[in-house]
Amino acid sequence: MSEAADQELAERARKLFAGPIEFLKSAPGLQFLPEADAPEIAFAGRSNVGKSSLLNALTNRKGLARTSNTPGRTQELNFFDVGEPLQLRLVDMPGYGFAEAPKDMVRRWRFLMNDYLRGRAVLKRALVLIDARHGLKEVDREIMRMLDDAAISYHLVLTKSDKVKSAALGPLYEATMVEAAKHPAAHPAIFTTSSETGSGIAELRTAILEAALT
Repeated sequence: MSEAADQELAERARKLFAGPIEFLKSAPGLQFLPEADAPEIAFAGRSNVGKSSLLNALTNRKGLARTSNTPGRTQELNFFDVGEPLQLRLVDMPGYGFAEAPKDMVRRWRFLMNDYLRGRAVLKRALVLIDARHGLKEVDREIMRMLDDAAISYHLVLTKSDKVKSAALGPLYEATMVEAAKHPAAHPAIFTTSSETGSGIAELRTAILEAALT
């Protein structure tokens, strides 16, 4: 893509996310999914990775997605309509990797995520959020393998980069790239973001729109 086309896409993404964005519905099971009438981009990550904060930063809203210090608050698939007319949907997936939740609840959420990933034809890409303070954990690799198996392309997104010293970010980024190269469905583009400072947010918006258009 040419530099002019890149700039045009970035401006389209800026305008899209500055426009109408609304919560559509929560789906505790596949039978509650909305009509598959728009491209979807799913957000996955460990509990407290900053998923809700990132969604709020991307959409320039303070309260679109609820934030909580309680692990596992998001227990359903939450759908958000972007654009008028509708251009794409953001899907907030249940957080994973928390020790406090009952095992049967974790199992239900795992089945819900797996069924959604494997059966949703309009799902264009997933974003796997990684806390930059901790790097990749085995539970992250587990969701990456789930996406690999479902043949769903995904970006790794480092969150909370403002909490990490700049000297440590470079090695973390390199290590994340090495890990991504081992996974067939991992997209080579990795994003470093901060919901607090806004770093990387515009670039991620552009990547979301680009994925939705493919």
